[in-house]
Amino acid sequence: MIVIIDTNVAIVANGRTEQASEDCENICINRLAEIATGKVKLALDDQRRIIEEYHKKLSPDGQPGVGDAFLKWVEINWSNPARCDLVPITPVNSLENEFHEFPTDSALNGFDPDDRKFIAVARKHPEKPPILQAVDSKWLDFSDALHRSGVTVEFICEADISAMPR
Repeated sequence: MIVIIDTNVAIVANGRTEQASEDCENICINRLAEIATGKVKLALDDQRRIIEEYHKKLSPDGQPGVGDAFLKWVEINWSNPARCDLVPITPVNSLENEFHEFPTDSALNGFDPDDRKFIAVARKHPEKPPILQAVDSKWLDFSDALHRSGVTVEFICEADISAMPR
């Protein structure tokens, strides 16, 4: 199995998200552990855009949380084809957050530009891996349009995200 990890999964695993329950935290920790132990493979873009997104919210030295340890694992393993699939995605006119692989569905016009790289990787990867999402409720508003575009978002903390105001 191959997955894409949205940044908030690692943030929740660090215990730094007020809206995440303890159950959600444990789910995120377990899903990251599946990757670190080799049970699940991680998909990333080949230019490290996703890794740079992780760096904005996590500590690369692996301390003090599980999400930080995940980033350290990614830094060690990102170029190891047994652990990570690197997917080339194509920027539009050298723009930082626009990609040819992002769907043209007008229902996605308001989708967060910083998260478009995850969608582009999911669509370009030959196996169309799911994007694991914890408690970023903005993704819920776009889940139907993403599904129509062939993108699977797995809301791993369904009880928490369902209880959030939208």
